[in-house]
Amino acid sequence: MTALDLEFVRQQFPAFKEPSLQGQAFFENAGGSYTCQPVIDRLTRFYHQRKVQPYAPYEAAQLAGAEMDEARARMAGLLGVATDEVSFGPSTTQNTYVLAQAFRKFMQPGDAIIVTNQDHEANTGPWRRLEDEGFEVREWKVDPQTGHLNIEDLKKILDDKVRLLCFPHCSNVVGEINPVAEITALAHAAGAFVCVDGVSYAPHGFADVGALGADIYLFSAYKTYGPHQGVMVIRRALGEALPNQAHYFNGDVLYKRFTPAGPDHAQVAACAGMADYIEALAKHHGIAPMQVHDVMRAHEIKLLQPVLDHLKDRNDLRLIGPATAETRAPTVAVSLRGSASEAASKLAEHGIMCGGGDFYAKRALTALGVDLDKGVLRLSFTHYTTEEEITQLLGALDQVLG
Repeated sequence: MTALDLEFVRQQFPAFKEPSLQGQAFFENAGGSYTCQPVIDRLTRFYHQRKVQPYAPYEAAQLAGAEMDEARARMAGLLGVATDEVSFGPSTTQNTYVLAQAFRKFMQPGDAIIVTNQDHEANTGPWRRLEDEGFEVREWKVDPQTGHLNIEDLKKILDDKVRLLCFPHCSNVVGEINPVAEITALAHAAGAFVCVDGVSYAPHGFADVGALGADIYLFSAYKTYGPHQGVMVIRRALGEALPNQAHYFNGDVLYKRFTPAGPDHAQVAACAGMADYIEALAKHHGIAPMQVHDVMRAHEIKLLQPVLDHLKDRNDLRLIGPATAETRAPTVAVSLRGSASEAASKLAEHGIMCGGGDFYAKRALTALGVDLDKGVLRLSFTHYTTEEEITQLLGALDQVLG
């Protein structure tokens, strides 16, 4: 395995050169990552040179449209899907809501949807509302001690009435990486489509959605070093079967069918900067772009295990999710005796940027018996984090928690 060149990585992020951020270690990446320089460059260029109506016959408009098309094509390449299977929307929550409206018209009386209580509300709330339309909503429940989703429990509720299964690639509080390909195969065998919330996984390496087999895969670009856009993959067979949610005259264009509002031209174009960054890492390390995922994960696993080891045996907190780095993302939530938000404020005094609360995962935390008034302290990092920052974090935790 090629070792990640962390010095090269951090050179791609202006935040690490910003004087106002010196001495502070960023551990709130699950809420939004730092933005890489190629994205900033593309966004700046678009606003300076191409902030016109794209696709018009004059040069600036042609260049604007070409950049938007480039972003879609290059992100599709990273995700292992066809170009027109990638759509952009204002957020993952909004994208999911639009998809739920499409399924509302697509489903028949007696049909069922399976959701989990491990998910962020974005990939559970919109689907649960379909119960008000007369459809059956079944819940795949987590283990109340570990937060784990047991596949045997899924098999008990998965039958030929289920039209859609919605679950996270990994939870934003539990952190465990779910076996997407295995779960998807089970759902497809039962005749159900699959919607995967990849928001908490994508920052740790773009998934090969084509290989995973999911019919829908969603994530947020602002958590993958990019602008504030929701990215969604809808595979053609499902996308063409669902009713159009956009203007009627856009219904024959797959990537427009589920974006009823006009896209943010500049931010869509800037998403190509995420591909620029991944390709720069690949070239620097002498590997293929799809291999960057594994190099990122190896670095994260190396840094994550000491954090888990430091937390798992403490008797003044509860570590949520697995204690083995290989099976989870570096999004670590802990339940404390006191207020998590107060602990986060104290950590800020030691240069640790993190958060406390429920992180829109109220259902998961309730199922785990966590007091929502106290919430959880969430410590999340990604591949650009250093060993020195991990040391800073652990030292700060010892001082704040005692």
